[in-house]
Amino acid sequence: MERKPSGPLRRGWTTGACATAATRAAYTALLTGEFPDPVAISLPRGQKPSFSLARESLGDGEAMAAIVKDAGDDPDVTHGALVVATVRHGAPGSGIAFKAGEGVGVVTKPGLPLAVGEPAINPSPRRLMAEVIGELARAHGAQADVEIEISIPGGAAMAKHTMNGRLGIEGGLSILGTTGIVVPYSCASWIASIHQGIDVARAANIGHAVASTGSTSEAAARDLYGLPDTALLDMGDFAGGLLKYLRKHPISRVTIAGGFAKIAKLAAGDLDLHSARSRVDIARLADWAEQAGADEDTLAKIRRAETGAQALAHARAAGVALADRVAEAARRTARGVAGDGIDIEVLIFDRNGELVGRGED
Repeated sequence: MERKPSGPLRRGWTTGACATAATRAAYTALLTGEFPDPVAISLPRGQKPSFSLARESLGDGEAMAAIVKDAGDDPDVTHGALVVATVRHGAPGSGIAFKAGEGVGVVTKPGLPLAVGEPAINPSPRRLMAEVIGELARAHGAQADVEIEISIPGGAAMAKHTMNGRLGIEGGLSILGTTGIVVPYSCASWIASIHQGIDVARAANIGHAVASTGSTSEAAARDLYGLPDTALLDMGDFAGGLLKYLRKHPISRVTIAGGFAKIAKLAAGDLDLHSARSRVDIARLADWAEQAGADEDTLAKIRRAETGAQALAHARAAGVALADRVAEAARRTARGVAGDGIDIEVLIFDRNGELVGRGED
């Protein structure tokens, strides 16, 4: 995750909000022959943003409108993407149907809030688009029988930088957004992907999942246990987002895997492991080292350490099992948040993927 810049940050709009605005413009043109530009929509919390159209076209029985997504100051992979809505008349009585166009994925695994085979357009954006269609149809005396096709050119390439493939969303991006607003650096989409990963794993009857802080620890834990991709949860820095969701949506056995510094933060009770929001407690590392039998010379070196890596190096040089103590403390923190119904294990790996610490039930 990129470091958050200083100063006030500008909010942006979700792909769902952009798709809704594009749908409104396209359906208006289909009914009236004119595209509203800018086009305004109402969001769930009462905001009424307006969007300028980047493209528009009106054909026989269909209309297309496109909007460039502005994610504000959030490092969103879809910032600047073109969100396209093509609205077509449907058969009488057919209602509203959604279709995945170029760059929008399709659901292939159970566990998500959409049926297998459906376009990856989440329930909240679907509801917003359906409300727009219903409102316009009533205003113009039309029947709300339409097909809405959402496209994001280049979306398949963008999706490679998301967790969609692991979640069983193939062919492109998801159309996301609960409030319609992107709050910079809130990482709401990452945390939502963690939750969806848990849902997909549960639907696949996965009994053992690995939640990792990064790619090295994930690869090492995956190789250790031979687990499928469905069992791998990209936790990143969001231990709290993982553990609080597991409390209500448990998986029988969960291995938390990470590097020493991040696991040391979890051991100290931090649930957000990002360097901007938590620090390694060197004094506490020294206490754990003392409990593990470190002599005074080693303890003095650890207390003078500037990083967790330095503290661990001093402990390992002296044959002190500091990483095991830290892993066990992290396991206790995780158990306290996730509850007693889950068998939790914590593994600490070094940068080469070598297992250096373990805490387990």
